Amino acid sequence: MKKPFYLDKRNGKFMGVCSGLADYTGVDATWIRVGLVVVTLLGAFPWTLIAYGVAAWMGKPAPYTPWQDERITAPRASTYEVRESMRDIDRRMAEVETYVTGSNSRLAREIEELR
Repeated sequence: MKKPFYLDKRNGKFMGVCSGLADYTGVDATWIRVGLVVVTLLGAFPWTLIAYGVAAWMGKPAPYTPWQDERITAPRASTYEVRESMRDIDRRMAEVETYVTGSNSRLAREIEELR
């Protein structure tokens, strides 16, 4: 199921058409803008501007959701993932502690030989 086309006026340069097409197709907005300019310059001058205007006129603005803001992100990890991550960190810390506080017999022998 395809998602609907929306104008992305928050990230757009002029009316949000190219940015909306980028969201719709998954292609970077810069490539869509460059392609639009190239097609316009290669001879489709009035038709690309007309199509751009029609898309801007008929397109609906994208619904705003707070988690789409770059500064505010929705939580990505579940409690299970966080718990597993903490268990892994705890296990690794225990290994480090065992290595540091444990007796290293080879090192102890070398120290005794130096005395």
